[in-house]
Amino acid sequence: MPHQRIRAAIAVKQRILEDAALLDRLKRATDACVASFRAGGKALFCGNGGSAADAQHLAAELSGRFYLDRPPLFAEAMHVNTSFLTAVANDYGYDHAFSRLTTAMARPGDVLFLLSTSGNSRNVLAAAVAGKKAGCTLVAMTGAGGGELGALVDILINVPSDDTPRIQEGHMLLGHILCEDVERRLFGE
Repeated sequence: MPHQRIRAAIAVKQRILEDAALLDRLKRATDACVASFRAGGKALFCGNGGSAADAQHLAAELSGRFYLDRPPLFAEAMHVNTSFLTAVANDYGYDHAFSRLTTAMARPGDVLFLLSTSGNSRNVLAAAVAGKKAGCTLVAMTGAGGGELGALVDILINVPSDDTPRIQEGHMLLGHILCEDVERRLFGE
């Protein structure tokens, strides 16, 4: 069983490697982040469950450090304030958990990362609508199909798989590449 899972993970990464269009969209997402940070903007991240953990991980790579000791970048995962999250879920419904914070935090030129393996998470879709209204560049990280989210965003980074763990592994690989490139372009080698 472990050998099968490792081979499946390698196969997804091989498909990513061979997908020039996907890698071009990753570069566009990196370009958007670099432009936003240079203009004093920020990167916001949202996702549910494992995608929330991935969102928080990638935000920390940007706000803390990746390879280089350098100034922090304004990057935040929108689920980390549990009081806000639970209050909004209680008062308005969980579908509004990210959209309300997007409305409060997002400004034109910011980049909003929307992580959803299916591309159909209602609260992530609502955040996309709020982010578009705020003037953000919307970057979705999904599985192969992109779901409803794929039609709403500026840049779709859709990992070529329908298997949730393989999709999440792909998100982390591509997210780490983005973080490394952003850091290198902003702060040098």
